[in-house]
Amino acid sequence: MNSVGDLALQFLSGHPGEAGAVLERAEPDEAAHALLPLPLARASEVLTRMNVDAAARTLRCMDDAWARETLIAADFVQAARWLAYLDQETSARLLAELPAQSQRNIREALEFPPGTAGRLMDPRVITFREDTTIDDALEHIRKTKNRKLTDVVVADEDGRMTGVVSLQSLLGAPKDAAMGSLAERHRPVVNPMATRDEVVELLNRHALASLTVVDLEGQILGILPYDALVRAAQHAATDDLQQMVGAGKDERALSRPLLVVKSRLPWLLINLVTGFIAAAVVGIFDATIARFTALAVLMPVVAGQAGNTGAQALAVTSRGLALREIRIGHWWRVCRKEMLGSFVNGASVALITALCTFLWSHNVGLACVIGTSMVGSMVIAAISGASVPIILTALKRDPATASSIILTTVTDVSGFFSFLGLATLFSSYLAAGAGP
Repeated sequence: MNSVGDLALQFLSGHPGEAGAVLERAEPDEAAHALLPLPLARASEVLTRMNVDAAARTLRCMDDAWARETLIAADFVQAARWLAYLDQETSARLLAELPAQSQRNIREALEFPPGTAGRLMDPRVITFREDTTIDDALEHIRKTKNRKLTDVVVADEDGRMTGVVSLQSLLGAPKDAAMGSLAERHRPVVNPMATRDEVVELLNRHALASLTVVDLEGQILGILPYDALVRAAQHAATDDLQQMVGAGKDERALSRPLLVVKSRLPWLLINLVTGFIAAAVVGIFDATIARFTALAVLMPVVAGQAGNTGAQALAVTSRGLALREIRIGHWWRVCRKEMLGSFVNGASVALITALCTFLWSHNVGLACVIGTSMVGSMVIAAISGASVPIILTALKRDPATASSIILTTVTDVSGFFSFLGLATLFSSYLAAGAGP
């Protein structure tokens, strides 16, 4: 071998970090040809120091036997990242040629539980070194097939994230500037096991266009582009909506009937129990209802207004907890706000309700009873709507978990009890207040 070739081999073997930086800028087939004479362990080390997508393209240019041995020699997490960048056909072919244990390890590294950042991320993140020039970075981006690029990641030679550069900053920078000079150093990151709710919280708090996923050592695993963040927010919102009414968060419009039964039936049975509780409250006052049949007609009016008031307070408080606008310690401030607001709303609605009741029944006592009970039941419902999600959060439970069912029980019981209780207490006025 000539002296130039010997020098190149010494460089590749002795300086894998610098060699990786040089081979990143070479054509993939040239990089593969340069690595071919190296021992597998050395070649794998150089590939590891290269940009992940450049390493994957180099791996694709190797013959299958050489690529197979390189994947076996590499750490299986790193091997999984390389395969993720390849087209599905090439990735499946190379994976099928590996030993069974290596296949299992790589597949486990590629798969994360549903609803986690690892499952949502795109592993084909574009990364550059700190000293990469803007001109070189733009040339590389032009060659990529990624059509949803908003940010690129800056990393050190070990693949650890050091910053993020927005595409807008990249396009406006001088061509000879280094990527490191444009990097945002304090951009938040997330680990692959982070839940969708944690991802949405970071999105809302920092107004991100993308979110980088890293492992415990800070090595880049993938990126959550903006559309993935939006989908995560949408799923989180719809999951909470379903859980609030007792439907399973995993249930979809075309889910199997068995899943529908498993997710809904337990809460329907709980709702049945709470319905009997509300019915028992009504049963306590059956004598009063038998004496004044107009009460049976007006009961749903009181309970319905209380239910709507409670649902409004529940929705606002749940949103505040989800967006971290409030904490458990804000319980009294939230309840005070809801109590004062519902008192004013209740008084306004009560005046209209009392007037309509009087015009219908010509009974002053009945109008006063329904007006008074409506104010009381709406205040109780508002306090309950604000309290239920905060209490569930304090108990380390998801505040969206069937909170609507719990609230319905409280509002029905409070509405019926206040209305029928006042009617019983002032039954003599109801009898005296009837018109001729």
